[in-house]
Order: sequence, then structure tokens, then C-alpha cells
Amino acid sequence: MPATCPFLRPPGAIRHLALLLLICLLLVPVSGRGDEGGFDQGIGLLASRDFSGKAAGIDLLAESGDARAKTILEALLAGRLFHVKKSGRLVVAEKNGRTYLLTDALTSAPAGTAKKRALKKVTINNRLRTGIKSALARLALRDPDPGVRLAAVNAMLSTLNQESIGLLTRLRKEEKDSRVRDALATAIDIGRLRSGDPALRSKALARLDGNLDPVVRNELIRLLDTEKDETVRRQAQATLASIERRIALSGLAETLFFGLSMGSVLVLAAIGLAITFGVIGVINMAHGELIMLGAYTTYVLQQLLPHSIGLALLLSVPAAFLVSGGVGILIEKTVIRFLYGRPLETLLATFGISLVLQQAVRTIFSPLNRSVATPAWMSGMIQINPVLSLTVNRLTILAFAALVFAGLLWTMKKSSIGLQVRAVAQNRAMARAMGVRAARVDALTFGLGSGIAGMAGVALSQLTNVGPNLGQAYIIDSFMVVVFGGVGNLWGTLLGGLTLGVANKFMEPWTGAVLAKILILVFIILFIQKRPSGLFPRKGRAEV
Repeated sequence: MPATCPFLRPPGAIRHLALLLLICLLLVPVSGRGDEGGFDQGIGLLASRDFSGKAAGIDLLAESGDARAKTILEALLAGRLFHVKKSGRLVVAEKNGRTYLLTDALTSAPAGTAKKRALKKVTINNRLRTGIKSALARLALRDPDPGVRLAAVNAMLSTLNQESIGLLTRLRKEEKDSRVRDALATAIDIGRLRSGDPALRSKALARLDGNLDPVVRNELIRLLDTEKDETVRRQAQATLASIERRIALSGLAETLFFGLSMGSVLVLAAIGLAITFGVIGVINMAHGELIMLGAYTTYVLQQLLPHSIGLALLLSVPAAFLVSGGVGILIEKTVIRFLYGRPLETLLATFGISLVLQQAVRTIFSPLNRSVATPAWMSGMIQINPVLSLTVNRLTILAFAALVFAGLLWTMKKSSIGLQVRAVAQNRAMARAMGVRAARVDALTFGLGSGIAGMAGVALSQLTNVGPNLGQAYIIDSFMVVVFGGVGNLWGTLLGGLTLGVANKFMEPWTGAVLAKILILVFIILFIQKRPSGLFPRKGRAEV
């Protein structure tokens, strides 16, 4: 073809455009592939016979930023990375009977099946396993999800070196998430504790003072065993002592939280008993079974609404109030009404009713315990610091107990039925003379106390399994709370329940759960000898 033919030459503009497109294609990297040359070189080094070559390959894969590196390194760590002997192809193998299902490690495409003798495993040792974990953490440090980056920083804490500290320092300057940035700073300071420069170690100790991360505490203990510089050693001792004090305070706060949580359960269980026992003078030994009925109401509603656990739990609160309250009114109208003024016979009658209710539940639901699911919005915990976390379900129950108490207090102080209840409690004859239907008030009072017991059962279903004997575990504690706080006094019941719950939790680590309950019972007996009316005695004739 003649070179002088003018119409066969590409015009200058077209030639320049083609050259520009070629340059752009060369400059723009393939999406998700990162450093292709480093990745390919790392893949080649995985076939090395010596472990040092494989270590270099692992580092190259981590530095490449290639999206495929994570899958390959995870397979290598799990012992599922092989070479096909005939072709040298790198595959991920899953055992399937006597053969292996193969997936191409580079393309993730199915690669058929093979027998074990046709494959050569990419072997690693313990040192390489540590290196792989570090490499995976380095890859995760660039993940767009802050949670993944935070986990990656924590995973690197045991394998820090000068190279990784430099990487973390660069990443901290670019990091936008405050939690990840703080974790990076902690990791950098831990790495500097391992440096040979006493000045760097001293500066790191100053920044780590008060840090409650368990890794920091362990690193300080290790430093004290190896530190030769006396100044740094004293500083490390002071830093560790400061951290130990903060850990002890966090432990006390956690114990207090669990004590308040247990106390809120006791308040819920006892507050209904305080009404019936304090207002109408009935010793209701079936109170625990009314709590049990509330728990079983929650279980039944969750069976009816299996795909709406949260809605079922919310509906259980009014449903349990109606079920237990209705059973309480039935008990009052059929048994209790004929036994007023005869406390011993009332006690025996309600004890017999408790046995009947237990057997009825065993017949309907079987004697086996039933598990009630916790909805997602009540699951998990709130992390206050690395050594202190508060469970959401206990926080919710604490708030629920406060709401129930506030609602009952408002009912007794502000509502018409509350006024009538207090009038009957103070002077039954005068209240009847003023037109108050005392029999109706007695039934409603017993029903109100029973209904609140049912709501306590809803709360307990989120802390323990539901069974026929659920109420028996709380009936004695409920009576102790009522007697300790002052019979018929709602504020006394609140303070008494929280006090006994906190005292029990603080004593358990030293005495054990059983002995702690015994000691609390002895304390209440001695306390009642001095103050027979409890913490808050009645004013005048009787005041709720």
C-alpha cells in the first residue's frame, strides 16, 4: 500500500484523539484490582517452597489492595488454598465426600472437582498464620465500614511492629470516625511501648493513662516485667494503678446497675402485694402464681404472633394485667370475700389456690419451662467503656418498673378509685357511710394488685424461663420487701425493693447467692425487731 496515499492517512485530530484515549486507558486502574503487579507477584510467591517467600507473598497481597486478596488469604488461613498439580492453577477447595469442590481463587468461577492426590496444598506455619491475620487486618483497615475498620485495629494489637505503626499513623490522619481514630491512637501508643526509646515509651504511657482497654492493661504488665529504665518503670506502675482504680470503679458501677435491675424486679413483684396486703389486709400466698400467669400470657401471645415478637411483648403488658387482674377479682369474689378478718384462714386458702394454679398450668402447658424470645430492640448492650456495659433488656425493665410505679402512684393519689381505696383503708365504716361501696373497692383493689403482678410476670419473662414454679422464687422476696418498706406504703416498697436488690448483689461475690439471701433475711428480722412498722410506718390510722 503506497505510503503517499493521502486519504489512507488518519487526520491529525483523529490521531491525537486515539493517542489520548490510549493514555487514559493506561492510567485508569481496573476497579477493585489495586496494584495488579504486586498482586500477581504475591500470588506467584505463594508457590514458594520456603516460608519466607510465602511471607513476602502475603505482604504483597495485603499491600496490593486487590479485592481478591481477602478471599485468598482467608482460604489460606483456613487451609483451603491449593494448587492443581497438572496446571498449577490456584484454587479454593471444599471437601465433598471423597472429592473436593474447586473454585478458581482468581476469578471465583467454579473449577470442577478433583481428588486429593491431584491437589497440592499451600502450607503455612504458625508464624505465617500470625502474618495472615495481620495482613487481613491491614486490608480491613481500608474498608468503608467503620465497624470493620475498628475490628481490624483491635485485631492488629497483638502483632504491632514499626512498619504497622507507620501505617496506622498515616491512616489516623485520614480517619473520620472518632471511635476508629481513638482506637488507632491507642494502637500507636501500644506499639511505641515496645520501642527501644525510653522517651517514646514515656510519652506513650502519658497518653495511655486512664485507658481501660484490656490490651493496654496487659501491655503495661508486660512492660513492668521487662522495663530496665527506672523512670519509665515508675511511670508505668502509676499508670497501671490509675487504670486499676478506674476498673474497680467500673466494677462497682456494674454491680450497682445489676442491683438496681434486680431491685426493680422485686419492686414490680411486691408492689401489687403491697396494695392487697396493706389496704385490705390479705396475706395472698397466690401472688407468685399471678406473676406466673402474666409470664405465660407473654408466652401465649408470642406463639400467636411468631413473626412480631416486639408487638407481642407490648401487647402482653395490658393482656397480662387483664388476665391476672381478672383471676384476682375471681379469687376475691369466690374465696377471699368470705375470709376477711381471718388472716390465718386467708393464708391457707390462698396457698391452696396457688397449688391449683400451678397444677392448671402444668396441665395446659406441661411442666417444662418455656422460653420467651426477646425482641431486637431489647437485645444487645450499651458500651459505657471497655470494661463496663449495660444490657438493654435490664435497662428497659428498670424504666418499665419506674413507669408502673408512677402510674400506680398517680392512680392512688389522683383518681376516684384511688381516693375510695384510701378511704376504705383508713376507715371502712365511715367510707361506707359516705356511700363508698366497700365490697366493690375490695374487689378492684385485689384485682389491681393482681394485675400489677401480671405485668411483673411480663418483665420476668425477659430475664428467665417461664415455668410453673416461676412465682415461687419471688413470693418470699416480695413479702420481705413489703414488710421492710412499710406495709401499705408505696414509697417504702420502692425503696425497700431497690435497697434489698443492691445489697444482695454487693454481697453475692463474697458470700454466694444462697448465703446472701439468708443474711438479708436475718437483717430484716433484726430490723423489724427495732422498727416493726418498717422504713415508712403508716401515719394516723392507715395511709397508702
